[in-house]
Amino acid sequence: MDLDVFIDRHRESWQRLEKLVKRSGRLSGPEADELIELYQLVTTHLSIVRSQTPDPATVERLSALVAQARSVLTGIHIPAWRVFTRFFTHRLPAAIYLGWRWWVPAGIAFYLVTGLVAAWIASNPDVQASIAAPDELREMTKVGGGYESYYSSDPAGSFAAKVWTNNAWISAACLLLGVLFAIPPIYLLFTNALNLAVGIGLMFGAGRGGLFLGLLAPHGLLELTAVFVAAGIGMRLGWQVIDPGKRTRAQALAAEGRSVVAVALGLVVVLLVSGVLEGFVTPSGLPTWARVGIGVVAEVLFLLYVFVIGRRAAQQGETGDVDASEREDVAPIAV
Repeated sequence: MDLDVFIDRHRESWQRLEKLVKRSGRLSGPEADELIELYQLVTTHLSIVRSQTPDPATVERLSALVAQARSVLTGIHIPAWRVFTRFFTHRLPAAIYLGWRWWVPAGIAFYLVTGLVAAWIASNPDVQASIAAPDELREMTKVGGGYESYYSSDPAGSFAAKVWTNNAWISAACLLLGVLFAIPPIYLLFTNALNLAVGIGLMFGAGRGGLFLGLLAPHGLLELTAVFVAAGIGMRLGWQVIDPGKRTRAQALAAEGRSVVAVALGLVVVLLVSGVLEGFVTPSGLPTWARVGIGVVAEVLFLLYVFVIGRRAAQQGETGDVDASEREDVAPIAV
């Protein structure tokens, strides 16, 4: 980042915040709202400067400005709805978007491994026989068998809750255990790819692969994307242990860790949606095209949320980290 260009671009916002702080006792309602918005914006600017070009003079100036604005805001109540809205319109989508270089390749690798292993299983009867006995294979792949009846094995509500809980645990493990040099997310992705490949391979080997994919797609597209995001963000966290960049390792892990928490909270909602789809849409009596169409729409909406809203928030300086007022002060570092 070019620091001079950054300063020129945002100087007016900083000067405006300084003026509002000086007039803190005589602000109108709209000016008070503007003060809150500028305070949030400048704390984001401070976070960017600290993480990318930690110039001591700029950091000192912005830190002082943020501290002054914070003291003014102490008596101003920020509505909970505004914090909630900003989380889902700025912080969460930006955090997921900024990690796309990790989770998109993770998803591509997952699908490649799954496809190759599934094709190998489907085309090799000997491999299928090594997985289970012939009677067991027929029981799993027949009409109304284990793979087909799985999605209607419990009442829709309890099944959706069970799926949601299970996927939330997997995603949390990918996110939080990624700090161990990114190894756990890679392992979890690989084992899940193999498990999925076994089901696809056996069903295609039995000539019922299309039906199986029709059962997977309504919920699986969004569900797997959420897992990819969790794994990718977890791996990015683990990479900070190996290469923290210009920041100290502690600073890098703290900043990335706070973004990980934001992603974890957001994925709870995403996985809730996929759980509802799996519990109510997948086993429903709707035609296959309708069920798959619902899954595709859910996936497209999520990707638009990340790559349109998230990209815009990231361009505005959002990093997924909390505001400066919500974390400890960090001493400037020189490069």
